Amino acid sequence: MAETARQIADRLRARISSGDLAPGDRLPGEPALVRQYGVAKETARRALTLLVSEGLAIRKRGSGTYVREFRPIRRVANRRLAQDGWAAGRSIWDADLGDRPLSVTDLTVTEVPPPDLVIQGLGLDDGARVVVRDRLFVVENEPVQAATSYLPADLVRGSAITQPDTGPGGTYARLAELGFKPVRFSEELRARMPSQPEAERLRLAEATPVVEICRIAFTEDGRAVEMNQMVLDAGVYVLEYHLSS
Repeated sequence: MAETARQIADRLRARISSGDLAPGDRLPGEPALVRQYGVAKETARRALTLLVSEGLAIRKRGSGTYVREFRPIRRVANRRLAQDGWAAGRSIWDADLGDRPLSVTDLTVTEVPPPDLVIQGLGLDDGARVVVRDRLFVVENEPVQAATSYLPADLVRGSAITQPDTGPGGTYARLAELGFKPVRFSEELRARMPSQPEAERLRLAEATPVVEICRIAFTEDGRAVEMNQMVLDAGVYVLEYHLSS
């Protein structure tokens, strides 16, 4: 019986895990897989697509499919949101990346009427406005996350939060200085396929899913002071949570 696309992908994945296929190595092409496993060309294509969608491989137009060289980002939510990080002037990304280079592109800061989802999430009154910070995070020249933060305009208008560079510690440090220190966070996650604009913005390979995270920051008295909607390239992230009863 001929191998399935999943079985072929499993075999290639095992070669990647063992180091037989190293980062940057070219994977066997569709013709080679057809000959080796006696499968149809479409089955060989699906096997390679599975590895691409898992973030283990990338396609280079006109060249082939290669083992991805990008090291996964381990996002430990509990650690990255710890107050002793941003309160000391460090970026919350430091917990994820260490000394790996990070840049922020496509940054816009606007003040607008909030969409319904944000009104509900932040508990805003009719007629309220929000400051919106939209940006793209790029690690080692690869876009990995698009994020849009919404903050009540009456809290942050005229502060550094409305500037492109919010300063050491970022938005949470500035909120603390304004008297609205975040002390609790909630996050909702779901996996889905990206929209076309999201796929283009994150430069996603074909069939690569995203992880959508919606985080809300709360003050000690329970006031919601920020909603952050994030779209992550699922192929480059490991999401880690530490829970206690």
